[in-house]
Amino acid sequence: MTAKNYLENPDLIHGGAIDEMAQLFPDAPRPWVDLSTGVNPWPYPVSHLRPECFAKLPTKKDQQVCATTMADAWGADANHIAVTPGTELIIRLLPSILNGARVCVPKPTYGDHLSSWRSAGRDVLETNDPISNSQDAEIVVLCNPNNPDGRVWCPDAVEEKRKSQARRNRWLIVDEAYCDLVPENSVVPHAGKPGLIILRSFGKFYGVPGIRLGAILAPKSILEAISTFLGHWAVSGPALALGASAYRDRNWRKQTLTRLANESQRLDAGLTKAGINITGGTDLFRFIQLPDAYSAWEYLAERGIYTRRFDYSKTELRLGLASDDTEVDRVLKAVTDLMRHE
Repeated sequence: MTAKNYLENPDLIHGGAIDEMAQLFPDAPRPWVDLSTGVNPWPYPVSHLRPECFAKLPTKKDQQVCATTMADAWGADANHIAVTPGTELIIRLLPSILNGARVCVPKPTYGDHLSSWRSAGRDVLETNDPISNSQDAEIVVLCNPNNPDGRVWCPDAVEEKRKSQARRNRWLIVDEAYCDLVPENSVVPHAGKPGLIILRSFGKFYGVPGIRLGAILAPKSILEAISTFLGHWAVSGPALALGASAYRDRNWRKQTLTRLANESQRLDAGLTKAGINITGGTDLFRFIQLPDAYSAWEYLAERGIYTRRFDYSKTELRLGLASDDTEVDRVLKAVTDLMRHE
């Protein structure tokens, strides 16, 4: 195996390409342990979905019901929510909707924010703190909590930044893909205010990214522009039905928050015992520092463990949660052996 085989493959940087990993590492033990996506490994159940939601086109009422249950769960106004087929598509659409030559994003952060604005020809500034160091950017992007390091910005600071942007007819985009884990940090109560666009993801916390469900919360003009792009049936009937069911299920949400917190603490204990430096994360992933992260990524992959690496850093990896005791044991044994070889 040579570094060239994977360093130039963007799919392996993004994570989730388990089929390509299996081809690239054919001798790795099976089954693979996929820790690359930061998705809840204990998904919300889908077996109760009724056949009708697959057999008919989704209606406006289906969309409204899903949006209303989202609003109730988040403490938002449903009038400022548009249900979307995930958020990755919306990230790519926003440069077609928002004017502004200069965009400020966190460093590091979710790579699609950076690539989408750069692909649109905008001048993108990367900074550790976009709230304080945006340097008059017309568009400021936050991921809160941030991916991959888990950093959070308090809602009051985000709201102050929104006010500053709105006074100059500028925009603040807050990607809250992981905010189900820390709902107290959400700014959805401010949804609809001038200058604020919020993105919410369903698949990560609820563990069903394949359903492709999310939401954008924004002023009416932005929601109308997004709707024009998406058309009539952008979100599938099964996605709308599952979202409505899941966001009503407060017991599942409460139990899941507890389970994820316990499992992330368990992972922390194992990583710390192995001598690994944990530098950040959320209850769905941990951000770690290593002397040679690329070699570590390859070492783990050869043992059937798929982690998330980054093209901008050769010293950092991100690990999601393993789904059962067998996977946990495999991961902790592998990282322990890794550190012994360092």
